[in-house]
Amino acid sequence: MDPILTAIRRELTNHADPALRQTSQRFFKEAITCYGMKTATVIGIAKKYWKEIKDRPKAEIFALCEELYTSGFLEESFIVSEWAHKLSGKYEREDLAVFRHWIDTYITNWASCDGFCNHTIGDFIEQYPEYIEELKRWTKSDNRWMRRAAAVSLIVPAKHGKFLEESIAIADLLLMDSDDMVQKGYGWLLKEASRKHTDDVFRYVQKNKKVMPRTALRYAIELMPKDLKAEAMKKDWK
Repeated sequence: MDPILTAIRRELTNHADPALRQTSQRFFKEAITCYGMKTATVIGIAKKYWKEIKDRPKAEIFALCEELYTSGFLEESFIVSEWAHKLSGKYEREDLAVFRHWIDTYITNWASCDGFCNHTIGDFIEQYPEYIEELKRWTKSDNRWMRRAAAVSLIVPAKHGKFLEESIAIADLLLMDSDDMVQKGYGWLLKEASRKHTDDVFRYVQKNKKVMPRTALRYAIELMPKDLKAEAMKKDWK
């Protein structure tokens, strides 16, 4: 094992808090494996060791990331998210295959999914927007986290007013998804898109509210003015 990983795991173990480990589970429906640490502490550790590896070839850093993922620990997945995002200036088109593999193979909860996709995949798509077509393909995956990833990967660009048409298209593809984690994912995407495009998202919600799961709808309208929220929540449910 690379000495960097040994050092990181030793430090994570030293910071582990049994009480936090026990309470962390309440944020997840699925079982998680974690040390029990505040996220800020984990990010601090990630940044500390990034300084030691940042000049290594990208392939070596990716290999370290994969090794961290294989442990199954929540905090180690957060380190991957931090490191992968720091490589954003070096992304190449073929990196998406690596990222897709990581999501499909190692991500098993919403926190790991969102932490990785919001920034790493979001940055990648901003650099290579033609790969939004791949995100659309993810909406058909049997893996709930791939489907959620299709939506939450556009969260940051959507927040800044970008990719409205594409965000709507992904919401359409996920509209009837029965998984609440996916519903929350595309509802969140619509919410962020509504920051700059309130009227467009409102029209979309009004058009689809008869079939849109209530969970997704509530997320989508969260930032809207009270009158639009009230109008969106008027009956006509499926």
